[in-house]
Amino acid sequence: MRTFGVEEELLLVDDDGRTAPVAESVLGGAEQRDAGGPQLAREIQQEMIEVISRPHETSARLLEEVFAGRARAEAEAARFGAHAVALAASPLPSRPHPSETARYLGFMERYGRTARTSLTCGLHVHVSVDSPEEGVGVLDRIRTWLPLLVALSANSAVVDGEDTGYESFRFEAWNRWPGSGPTEVFGSVDAYREFEEGLLSTGVIVDQGMLYLDARLSRTHPTVEVRVADVCQDPGDAVTIAAVVRALVETAAREWQAGLKPCDVPATLIRLASWKAALCGVGAELLHPVRMRPVPAREAVRELFLHIADSADDAGDGEVVRSGLSTILARRTGSTMQRRAFARSGDPGDVVREALRVHQRSSGSVAALADAALADAAVLADRQRTGEEVAGRGSARDQGLQLSRR
Repeated sequence: MRTFGVEEELLLVDDDGRTAPVAESVLGGAEQRDAGGPQLAREIQQEMIEVISRPHETSARLLEEVFAGRARAEAEAARFGAHAVALAASPLPSRPHPSETARYLGFMERYGRTARTSLTCGLHVHVSVDSPEEGVGVLDRIRTWLPLLVALSANSAVVDGEDTGYESFRFEAWNRWPGSGPTEVFGSVDAYREFEEGLLSTGVIVDQGMLYLDARLSRTHPTVEVRVADVCQDPGDAVTIAAVVRALVETAAREWQAGLKPCDVPATLIRLASWKAALCGVGAELLHPVRMRPVPAREAVRELFLHIADSADDAGDGEVVRSGLSTILARRTGSTMQRRAFARSGDPGDVVREALRVHQRSSGSVAALADAALADAAVLADRQRTGEEVAGRGSARDQGLQLSRR
């Protein structure tokens, strides 16, 4: 069983929805109360914080920890009059404050406006691999599927006071950084390391931490790290994305072990597919992950499901993936909520307040959030055992989605 975990970047805001530069204070207090479980970490700006889960074998346990991590971040932020909310960018105009480390302050001077205005919150998924060789084999074989994760996680339509016209403007903004984006097929660990060294030797990026690739080998863990997704408003969506990534990694590893060649689609086409996914989300056409031609989003997502179904089933995630993808297609992503809230009043603050209300309705309090985590984990585990379908699956089926095997 491959273990997996997530890193969720959360936006720190005040009661009015404005960004709150309190990360340094939050982290200082959290360190004094660190008792294990999900960890909090610094990011480039003081208006955001990263929540890091431990590795898990089951989606039920990962869901529990996502709830617990969000609850911890919210509780620590509340000590300083702020909230930690799952928004992938700030709906209100903001002027970020850099984290006070030599590395990040150096970024402000070296990378200008890109660094000074960078305030985007992503979801990073780590999946264990047995060796660097297997890891590179995986990277070569998941490349063309990653744009679909951009569409499925989109949670940044309203940014800096306006409707951007994108479903994931975070992805568009993030790719201003050097060293970001898709890669070509490597074929070997030596080729991957040569690629890394070539980027570093240019002097454009300052260290390995700035290899902001769509997917990469982790520098600190025996994992493949997939970095394309927005932080998801719904914790269940985050776990769906993580389960899809684990199944993608397992499927790719099996193909590598069997000697199947990766799809040799140029990185330029994958970049176009990601841009299209960031623009349109799951509500329009996307590029087919193999043919790279426009198809309805439902068809592209169904192709993803069929590609990973066996691996998902073997990990106990078959119904998590099936029902999770169906739910996202039926009710859309966080960006749909953002647009609805913004359209009602024209006030971007309402977008933040709605996100906070969703969070508060689902949790009520830190204690209730922990209870909800345990209950949802139990339900999810039961679904994994019995194959019970989630509420909303019928709605998705009624709209023409049939995530089933051929």
